[in-house]
Order: sequence, then structure tokens, then C-alpha cells
Amino acid sequence: MYNINTPLADSLRPTKIEDVAGQRHLLAEGKVLRRIIDSGKLPNLIFYGPSGVGKTTVANIIAKNCGKKLYHLNATTASTSDIKEIINSIGTIESAGGILLYLDEIQYFNKKQQQILLSYIENGDITLIASTTENPYFYVYNAILSRSTVFEFKTLSAEDIFEVLKRGVSVLSQKNGKEVVINDNDIKKISVAAAGDVRRSLNMLELAVLTAEDGVIASESVEEILASNSVRYDREGDEHYDIVSAYQKSMRGSDPDAAVYYLGRLLAAGDLPSACRRLLVCANEDVGLAYPQIIPIVKAAVDTAMTVGLPEARIPLANAVILVAVSPKSASGHDAINLAMQDIERGIGGDIPRTLKNMHFDGEDAVIKGQNYKYPHDYPMHYVNQQYLPDNIKNKKYYNFGDNKTEQKFKEYWSKIKGE
Repeated sequence: MYNINTPLADSLRPTKIEDVAGQRHLLAEGKVLRRIIDSGKLPNLIFYGPSGVGKTTVANIIAKNCGKKLYHLNATTASTSDIKEIINSIGTIESAGGILLYLDEIQYFNKKQQQILLSYIENGDITLIASTTENPYFYVYNAILSRSTVFEFKTLSAEDIFEVLKRGVSVLSQKNGKEVVINDNDIKKISVAAAGDVRRSLNMLELAVLTAEDGVIASESVEEILASNSVRYDREGDEHYDIVSAYQKSMRGSDPDAAVYYLGRLLAAGDLPSACRRLLVCANEDVGLAYPQIIPIVKAAVDTAMTVGLPEARIPLANAVILVAVSPKSASGHDAINLAMQDIERGIGGDIPRTLKNMHFDGEDAVIKGQNYKYPHDYPMHYVNQQYLPDNIKNKKYYNFGDNKTEQKFKEYWSKIKGE
């Protein structure tokens, strides 16, 4: 029997992996996460994905079956003292089987708080399952990331949610002691409107039941509920996912109409930080050296938007978004730093040339006396040929001039001073 006061989402929360809606790419027989769960050997895990897609549900099922003492913290409210309280329980009788910490919204823990956990995760005293709605590669401390396996939870399909809602209707009928009647077409509408968020779909269903007369949910009531929930969904469900992706790709693709539309969706949901952040990234990554003056212009528009706030922020942001969309594009700077970082991460490089080192004294044993650095401003056109890269990559080329007007002007100057 279901408790009438328990929210529907909690009443329907699965207790077995087989009953979890969607996420078959992770939970189907033979998939990596499913094999980890079935093995009983639990590594540190990070679950990444939008709200209401099953991250907490899967974590709870894992915790129930792992034999460890479970602690549950939400990083939006937890403090350093909460972490220390868990650490103090290490080695106690109740934690003899080990400690499992489920940390929800890990992105809200600052670096220091994440570092406190690190040594205990590293030596196995604490096993971590963390969840986040943000990209963990941006928000989670690298040392924790390197000791964890990241699994991305996907937005659920409307078909997945439809099946959950059908079960929800049955549960609500039992709770109310009266059959709840809603036609399948209205259930489908809720399934689609929830856009992958099971919890939101069940909340809408519960709200629809409150409007029902004698248990019969009218289609008109469903339409009103969907209308009142559409903007709120965009803010919580699509943040940093589909809308943000479409927003940046529209600017990169030089489509000002699509770009301002997706900007509007972000702002209608109150997501001013995402709108500003991706705009700044796009100005640097996708316009870049084709029109370098755009960077301070966009920064000024973002500063203005953050100062005045919504709704007025929409005006400077719209101006900047349109400017980015219609500007010439170049990814030459983006490509150059990526190539350089790839070499650095592979350990390709070497000792810095002597001429570039910060050397002010030669020891008695120095074979070569003097730094021998050539000061470019002492030479015609402020240029002199000398080696800047380490010996084993001295001829490496990371930057290639873009085919836009600005970079081609740079190329002309480059050829002139080098006598090419």
C-alpha cells in the first residue's frame, strides 16, 4: 500500500536496476555500468546528466546492495563540517564494511572541500558516487576525476516516460481509493512536455489529478498545466545541454535568427549565466583572430547584462549574439592551443632554449658564458631570427593563418619581416 502523503516520484522510485526507466546504454545486460553493479566491486563513480533522469535512483540501488555504510550529502547545503563528520566515522563498528558517500550536485563543492575528500577516496576509506547536472570535466577537481569513472545519463525518451506515467496513474488510483481516468493522448502530451525529466512529468500528473472531478482529468486542465510548466522546464532540464549547444552552434554557424531564438529560450528560463558564458566562449573560439576586436566588445555586453540583470540584459546580449553570428569566423587560435596542449600532455617538448631562460649568472663550470639572447627591438622591423621552441620540436608548427582578411594581413606582415 502506498502512503498517500508520499510524492508520486518517490512512490514510483525503482528498487531494482531492471525497473529503471531508460538509460539502456548504461544499464542493459552486458553494459559497463551494469557489469560494475552486478560485480559487487564498487569503484568511485560520477553520474553526469540532466535532472530527473535516474542518477539518484541508480545510486540508491547501488548503495542498498553494496554492504557499505551509506552517507548522503547534497553539496548545495553540505558544509566542511559534514564532510569531517563522515571522515570521523571511518574505522567505527557501524562502518566496518566501508563507507559509501553519495554526493549530489558535486559541482557546488569548492576545490578545498573536494580536496578534503581526495585522500580518503584515494586510500579506499570512502567510496564516492557523485552526481552532477554540469559537465564534470569543467566543475569537478581533476584529481577526483582521475580516480573516478564518469557515466553520462541521457535524457529519457517520451516513450520511456509514457510507461512511467501509466504506472503513476495506477498508483494514484490506489492512493486516492478512486480510479484516476486520463486518456492516452493527454499522457503522451505530458510525456513530450517533460522533455526527458521523469520527476517533472510525475509532478505534472499529480497536479492534473488535483484538478480532476470524480477522478476524471480533463484535457483542458492538462493543456493549462503544460503551458505553465514549459518555461520552467527549459531552465532546469536543458541547462548546459541541448539549448546551450544549439545556441553556440547557431552563432558558430552564422545564423543570427537561430542564435537570438536560443538566447531567448535561455533568458526566458532565467539562465543568464549560461547565456553569457557561452557567448564569451563563442567570441573567442569561433570568431577569434578573424575579428579580434570582438572580444572586448562582447565582454562589455556581458558586463552590462550582468550589471542591469533581466529583463534589460536581453538587449546588450542580443546585440552581441548577432554580432558574433554575422562576424567572420576563424578557429586558428583554438586549433593552435589544442595542438600545443596535445604535445604537452604526451610529454613532447624538452628543455627551454638557453637564450630564453631567466639567467643572470653563469657558474664557473658553465661551458657557454652569457645568455646570448637577441633583443628583437634592437633589429630592423623589431625582428631577429632565433630559436624559441625546445630543440626536439624546434620546427613544430602549431598556428596556421586563417583565410580571413585580418589573418591574411598578419601573414603579409609575417612574410615581410622574415623576408619570405
